[in-house]
Amino acid sequence: MISAYSDGGSRGNPGKSAFAIVIVKDGRIVHEHAEFLGTHTNNYAEYRGLIAAISKVIELGETDAEFVMDSELVIKQMNGLYKVKSPDMKALHDDAKALSSLIPNVTFRNVRRSQEFIPRADALLNEEMDRHRWERPPERGGA
Repeated sequence: MISAYSDGGSRGNPGKSAFAIVIVKDGRIVHEHAEFLGTHTNNYAEYRGLIAAISKVIELGETDAEFVMDSELVIKQMNGLYKVKSPDMKALHDDAKALSSLIPNVTFRNVRRSQEFIPRADALLNEEMDRHRWERPPERGGA
């Protein structure tokens, strides 16, 4: 079994956002990736991280995978325990479900932010956000 850890975050909600994934097999990191997303919500970043993790597992040809996140909301939505109420998140959720259906044996598990490889994913996404200079749009003011 392969384990795919993902984390997404934003500084502000919405705000500067990124995600990171850490793929682990036999207790060893086999792949890491972080990506800057621009201005989005935390939940958007969490879903984009999950989608990236699922896509990587498919690319690796794995048939038995667990996806681990510290986002209780996303995990409960993926496990069908919570409905997806936000129209913006519905498309991302649908993409994640469709992709995960291509892997024969899939589980989704929630852990605390301090557990397992989540701290590594969190560090990677924060490094990615730090690499991108944050420029707010100019203030619109009256003359």
